[in-house]
Amino acid sequence: MAPFAPHLDTQISQRYSAKALEQKLANKLALQDELGWPQEKKRAILCIPAGMTEKLGGALFQKVLPGILSMSVEVLVLGRGSENFGTLFTKLAKEQSHRIHIVSESDAAMRKMYAASDMALFFSDPSGLPELRHALNYGVVPVAPACECLEDYDPVQEHGTAFIAESATPWMWFAALVRALETYKFPFDWKTIQRQCMESVA
Repeated sequence: MAPFAPHLDTQISQRYSAKALEQKLANKLALQDELGWPQEKKRAILCIPAGMTEKLGGALFQKVLPGILSMSVEVLVLGRGSENFGTLFTKLAKEQSHRIHIVSESDAAMRKMYAASDMALFFSDPSGLPELRHALNYGVVPVAPACECLEDYDPVQEHGTAFIAESATPWMWFAALVRALETYKFPFDWKTIQRQCMESVA
């Protein structure tokens, strides 16, 4: 299997690197078109790249889900996890097919997910998860509980690789997502974070 590296990836619409991040956008537009979604380059795509189980933070996820759905975002979730969350995501994808999609576990589909996404959502410590490394490699900025493997973005120093919830409470996690979405509105700042994500696993 080819490495999960966007500059080598032949499964995505447009290869890109930390030095050519502007080319990542083509992958978002291509996936939006493939899914029948409007091609809105400024609308954030959030992915849940590890699927969902209780161990992966299911209780926290359920508490913040209404907040996520209240935002003008699109959501990709890997079709992996426990049965109850599979039922939930299937229902959401059916009701809101214009902005929620379940990604199959095929190699090509997962690569397209990373290439198209702006943020990767984790609801428990992502340390050691291959999905975290893939996200960083593709310039997908994590939103996650505090962990040693990620550095919270500091807008004053313009440095960091994620938006971190200091404690794994619904309020703190959701506040981290809001910070991420507000920062996303500033393309130069966002590319700086993406570049640092990619360089952190280079």
